[in-house]
This record gives sequence, structure tokens and C-alpha cells, in this order.
Amino acid sequence: MRKKLIALGALTVVASLALAGCTSRDSGDTGGAATGGTDDGTVSVAFVPKLQGIPYFEAMNTGGQKAAEELGFEWLYQGPTTADAAAQADIVRSYIQQGVDVLIVAPNDPDSMAPLLQEAADAGIKVATSDTDAPNSVREVFVNQASVDGIGEGLTDALLEAMGGTGKYAIVSCGETAANLNAWIEVQKSYTAEKYPDAEIVDIVYAGEDQAAATAMATDLMNAHPDLTGLVGECTSSAPGVAQAVRDAGKIGQVFTVGLGTPQSMKDYLDDGSSSASILWNVEDLGYLTGWAGLQLAEGTAFGDTNDVSSSLPAVEYFSDEQQLLLGPALRITTANVDEFDY
Repeated sequence: MRKKLIALGALTVVASLALAGCTSRDSGDTGGAATGGTDDGTVSVAFVPKLQGIPYFEAMNTGGQKAAEELGFEWLYQGPTTADAAAQADIVRSYIQQGVDVLIVAPNDPDSMAPLLQEAADAGIKVATSDTDAPNSVREVFVNQASVDGIGEGLTDALLEAMGGTGKYAIVSCGETAANLNAWIEVQKSYTAEKYPDAEIVDIVYAGEDQAAATAMATDLMNAHPDLTGLVGECTSSAPGVAQAVRDAGKIGQVFTVGLGTPQSMKDYLDDGSSSASILWNVEDLGYLTGWAGLQLAEGTAFGDTNDVSSSLPAVEYFSDEQQLLLGPALRITTANVDEFDY
């Protein structure tokens, strides 16, 4: 049976960057409303991440820019500087007012984003989600990085293998309302109970998208549970955060960590053993697929069961019952392959 799909995510960079065909506009922090729109008929695809300025979403932005260059549309990018649903909503409203052709969001709060996506659709804008879904909205497609089961089981297996299949572990998640993170955690709970009966999740805490907070919370968890032998960082800020806590505590080899960290942010932790593995996917490819999907929506092109997106994405599956494009399976990043990624 095909595994259930859902949202994901995590986390990019230069504010308000627009790219039309082979011509790019200056990037930089506008400190205010996003800029965009075209007068020459070029399709404009706006992507609003959960948070700008972190490696994950920077890599997605790079992929989106590449798609725009190769396929000939305008890529607009701006997100809030903190993982705040209200600040993200302000950026979405700005893009609606500009009348972009396509609006794609990785919502911090899916439920509060749904009315704004409806507003955009009512204004004639094609709407979609990427990285994190808003399933109870009018979005026309969700660009999903990996299956919920694949991510949740991948995190659990990587950690419990390091822990020897037994022991107590805790999860340091990020946003409490993030649909993708919560879905993965539910898989981790059920999969741990089913496959690793001698293991136990003792606590789940939320650090927002704040690496320092994740480190502090992981330290508190180790102090509160002296017999703790595992930590999971559920997003790209908490993954290095929990590894840093283990390093600072001098507990490498005693407390094992895994997480959803970008490769280069995890490299030093993988090298010294404070992290055993990172579970992720090719984030630049996710950004490319997001831009490509936006162009298809703007042009009214239906998705096929499989889609030849690019040379590196020759067979992207589309699940019409869930209106989801699936990038592919989750990837385990270790010392053996971390240098294959430059973000």
C-alpha cells in the first residue's frame, strides 16, 4: 500500500529576490513589503517560506532561481525574519495586492493561512503550498519533499540504530502548529512502539526556529533525564542545536542525536560523532520543483502521473487524490555522503 503523504519542513535567505528568465533583479532586505509583478506578460511565481535567512530555505530559493532561469518565469521570494504566522501573513497579503500569477506558501500556521489562500484564489491567483502543507485550504497542489512515513521512520531508525535499539529519547521540535513536524512526530511515536518496544519517547519540546533555544532545551532534557540516550532535532535549526548540546555536555557516544539538518550545517557534528545522521532530501531540487509546479499552474498545464521536470528530476510522481507532487524518498546523510551537498 502506498504510504500516506503530507507536509514538510523546515526553513531561506535573501529577501525579495526576483528573477525573470535570464535577468535577475537586485536582491536584498527590503525591510518591508515584497516587490514583484511583471509588465511584459512573464509569469510571476512568488514563494513565501516559513522563515528567510536560514540555509534550508536559502537552498530552496537557489533551486527556484535555477528553475526561473531555465524555464523563463519570474521567481519572487520573501519570508518573515522570525517564524511568525502574522508576519508571514503580511507578506502573503502584499503579494496578493501586487497580483502575482502564482502564490506558493510554506505556512507557519496552516489553519490561519487558509483564509488568505482563499483570498488569493478569489483574486484570480493560482495558489499552492510547498515544504509544509495547508491541507484544509484551496491550494491546488502541495509540493511535498518526502512521505510522512518515510521521514518519521527514517529519523527513528537512524537514532535507534545508534542507540542499539533500546533506551529513552526526547524530541526537540520547532513550531507547535507546523503540520509536517507534528505528522512526523506521530509516525515516530507509533513506529517506535511497534518496532522498538524497548525504546521510549520521554518528552517533546518546542524551540521555534531558534537553534540556540534548541541547544538550551536539549541541555535541560539531559539534565532532567540523566538516563536519556537519544535526542531528535525535528527541523533544520533544532538538528544542529541538539548536537551542539551533546557536544557541550561532553556526552558524545553517550547521548546520540539525529535530525532534519542541512548537510553543511551538520558536517562538523557528523564528523565528531555528536550527530549520527541527518534525514533530509535534495533541498535545491525541492525549490526547483516548486518553481516548475508554479509555472504549470499559471499555464493551465495538468500534472501527469509522472512528470519529467528536469534532468535531475525525470520522474516526479503526482497523486491526484491528494493533489500532491512528491519529490522522492527521504535521504540519510552521514559522513559518507555529506560532502556531496554544498548547502
